[in-house]
Amino acid sequence: MRGDNQSFTFGFILLGVSGEQQQEDFFFVLFLFIYPITLIGNLLIILAIRSDIHLHNPMYFFLANLSFVDILFSSVTIPKMLVNHVLGSKAISFGGCLTQMYFMIGMANTDSYMLAAMAYDRAVAISRPLHYTTIIRPRTCVLLVVGSWVVGNANALPHTLLTASLSFCGNKEVANFYCDIAPLLKLSCSDTYFNVKMMYLGVGVFSVPLLCIVISYVRVFSMVLQVPSTNGVLKAFSTCGSHLTVVSVYYGTVMGMYFRPLSSYSLGDAVITVMYMAVTPMLNPFIYSLRNRDMKAALGKLFSKRVSS
Repeated sequence: MRGDNQSFTFGFILLGVSGEQQQEDFFFVLFLFIYPITLIGNLLIILAIRSDIHLHNPMYFFLANLSFVDILFSSVTIPKMLVNHVLGSKAISFGGCLTQMYFMIGMANTDSYMLAAMAYDRAVAISRPLHYTTIIRPRTCVLLVVGSWVVGNANALPHTLLTASLSFCGNKEVANFYCDIAPLLKLSCSDTYFNVKMMYLGVGVFSVPLLCIVISYVRVFSMVLQVPSTNGVLKAFSTCGSHLTVVSVYYGTVMGMYFRPLSSYSLGDAVITVMYMAVTPMLNPFIYSLRNRDMKAALGKLFSKRVSS
């Protein structure tokens, strides 16, 4: 770290979602509404799956872990934004910024690999139902979840270390409501060529689970279309519909943000990040519970137990 880099002393200024005070007040209220719903919704999913023995199978094991990741994912950025708004501050320390960036990248990657594990589970269940229990064993499920966490954090570490080695000797205003890698690279007065290449390599690593999801569902749909029964087709699509909805919303917003040149990023792009950082983790519990009779039944039992107790 060069002597002219004062980032450790002064940190950064988070400009927010729009930079306009009136709009920031709106997003504060929006996040104040979204965050508790995200926490409660995902926590209810975890509790319902844990309390209902009928949901103790791989599909719901992955769903419970996805809900846990979504709780952490939204907690990385939203509380800091809410606290800063209440205190009338936009500051974040250099260490706090790097920590936020590390966990944001790590949780985003873990989330994507968890979605890939869920797609693989559904593909095996539909394409090889007779061998499902021998392929998707408890040990396999644990390895897929642990692998998602390991790969997610392994992808976050080099970006964080490379960013920590940069100098920030001029403008400290981050064009977002949290510390994201793209606006930080635009602020640096160091040579960021290698950092940018690593960022796009990271995007490539992030795309691997999407490719796995596509392959899994190509397999699913090829099998489903061979089913002569209309009821069988509808049941298969119903089983996968919730997961496909989540994947479409999540990857659609992420690709809109990162699959383009670094020079095109601006403060206006922070609105896109709101979708996958805040809105998607909030919607996941509703998507999975409203489209799933087993989940609705488990949630009903959970509420009835709480009321009776």
